[in-house]
Amino acid sequence: MKDLMRYTSLLLILVLAACGGGDGAPPAEEAQEPAPAAEETVAPALDIELPEGVTAAMVAEGEAVFTGVGICFTCHLEGGVGGPLAPDLTDDVWLNIDGSYESIVQNVINGVPEPVEHPGLMLPKGGAPITDEQVNAVAAYVWTLSNGG
Repeated sequence: MKDLMRYTSLLLILVLAACGGGDGAPPAEEAQEPAPAAEETVAPALDIELPEGVTAAMVAEGEAVFTGVGICFTCHLEGGVGGPLAPDLTDDVWLNIDGSYESIVQNVINGVPEPVEHPGLMLPKGGAPITDEQVNAVAAYVWTLSNGG
């Protein structure tokens, strides 16, 4: 965790240095343009029909949880491609569940105490302090990984 924080801090410093300083204020014409809503930014990238009750905003939040507080990437790796501890989430092969959105939600809630193939067990909620809303969001993101999202 210390390494992750160190690398994140270093990345932030590099990004700020690359921006080049200046007075920090955007030109007047740019400052007046409103930022697009999160739903508008994400929705065009999803060319699939999402499960009932799942929104593009949930998928975006789920990706943030997957790569952040949910720490899913530590076993499933960046982008969910799988590794030695956990399966690939980007293909259509599901080892412990059927791959439906509902089964993914339940899998995240309950964990995987006895994985079919991989040596790493998954604790409920991956052992992370995530909310039920975050569980639904990360399940939405994981669902899109194997369904062409």
